[in-house]
Amino acid sequence: MALVSQAGSTCCIHLEIAQCKSGHKVFNMAHNIETSKLLSSSGWSSRKILQHSNIDGLRVGHRQGDGVIVAASPPTEDAVIATEPLTKEDLIAYLASGCKPKEKWRIGTEHEKFGFELGTLHPMSYEQIADLLCGISERFDWEKIMEGDKVIGLKQEKQSISLEPGGQFELSGAPLETLHQTCAEVNSHLYQVKAVAEEMGIGFLGIGFQPKWERKDIPVMPKGRYEIMRNYMPKVGTLGLDMMFRTCTVQVNLDFSSEADMIRKFRAGLALQPIATAIFANSPFTEGKPNGYLSMRSHIWSDTDNNRTGMLPFVFDNSFGFEQYVEYALDVPMYFVYRKKKYIDCAGMSFRDFMAGKLAPIPGEFPTLNDWENHLTTIFPEVRLKRYLEMRGADGGPWRRLCALPAFWVGLLYDDVSLQNVLDMTADWTTEEMQTLRNKVPETGLKTPFRDGLLKHVAEDVVRLAKDGLERRGFKETGFLNEVAEVVRTGVTPAEKLVQLYHSKWGQSVDPVFEELLY
Repeated sequence: MALVSQAGSTCCIHLEIAQCKSGHKVFNMAHNIETSKLLSSSGWSSRKILQHSNIDGLRVGHRQGDGVIVAASPPTEDAVIATEPLTKEDLIAYLASGCKPKEKWRIGTEHEKFGFELGTLHPMSYEQIADLLCGISERFDWEKIMEGDKVIGLKQEKQSISLEPGGQFELSGAPLETLHQTCAEVNSHLYQVKAVAEEMGIGFLGIGFQPKWERKDIPVMPKGRYEIMRNYMPKVGTLGLDMMFRTCTVQVNLDFSSEADMIRKFRAGLALQPIATAIFANSPFTEGKPNGYLSMRSHIWSDTDNNRTGMLPFVFDNSFGFEQYVEYALDVPMYFVYRKKKYIDCAGMSFRDFMAGKLAPIPGEFPTLNDWENHLTTIFPEVRLKRYLEMRGADGGPWRRLCALPAFWVGLLYDDVSLQNVLDMTADWTTEEMQTLRNKVPETGLKTPFRDGLLKHVAEDVVRLAKDGLERRGFKETGFLNEVAEVVRTGVTPAEKLVQLYHSKWGQSVDPVFEELLY
């Protein structure tokens, strides 16, 4: 749901991002002549850019005892208010500013995990999470991110650690060039977390849905935007609170070179997202028993809030581009705005009204680019466009799969030949067929029927294309696909293996999963 590093810091406008998993971004703008030239050419007025820079400038604050404190995200000069309305062209230019040449493409990986007490298997409390964050900060030199007097995350260069609503612990990785670097980053993070957590009697679980505990057992993190979301979710779907408090994902964030390249990757990513969901399906338990799904996490998204989720069939329209995505995003109901160090509840309201200065809670105020960026992070489709593309279909899992997910998508989308082969393969797939796959895969995985065969047979071809793409990259990265290749070869998803263990070795108890999938 968020990203510290976009897939690479944008070459067009030299922004570095330190974004929390919650979706807020803090921008550190390089103040140089070249930046202002490029921004001017992209259609942003200097006044708008100045406002954006002031509002989003990362302000590393004072030292307070044990480490550097970073202002809460989004931090900021609350007094700075947009006086010149944004236009739709500004919003389009913002997305387009992510375009960068192939040599500057990067890989941004993020993953979430459940923390629990090793002795009781009970979810970590916020107080335990705060102690863990402080311990990591002190021992490994991370900067704290605060909201009020509460520590809600950590930042170190272009990585961040942040908290999901129920305390799910997320690493949002730096923009990296190779999968070797990505996997090394994951390993380093897990080492640091484990070094501190084990001393506290805490472990971390790599799975897509909380297997044992009810929602009432999950702690609530002290983050203002989550309170707004928690109140709004039951109004628009039956499973939104489960999404917030009981799911974990792994996702990869990838760059594009142009609008045309974005469109190609967006379409390929949407068409193949159900295959990724099947391969990485890893959430078969709810409250101690099998739940009838292989990916409960994916199923939950089907009834969270249909105004902001799904397969986005309009991406396959001939007219699709940055402008059409902006039109879609403008029609997604808002959650909040951030003013005077507080979140203002705007749930269900219109960003179009905001752009006209008619947002009821703050009449006469216009949105900044920071407001637009925050709004984009409250949209949750299977593939999400910001200044990069996010592949959002996979369940959280053990560390090898945290490396395999980016390998799968990099092999398919960062190699021109494989990408074209994917587009050729899926060219005659209808949006109805893709929606059917998205609906059925959470239950039946690779055994989902597709045309005259099973999804497993399509997945075999797709994994072959991913492997070929990685080989052509020339970084010796194909080994990261071994986990994926084995799942597709056998047709048995990780979730099905867990259910088999539940009915045999585990004696119909889910408790052993906390050891089986312990990081």
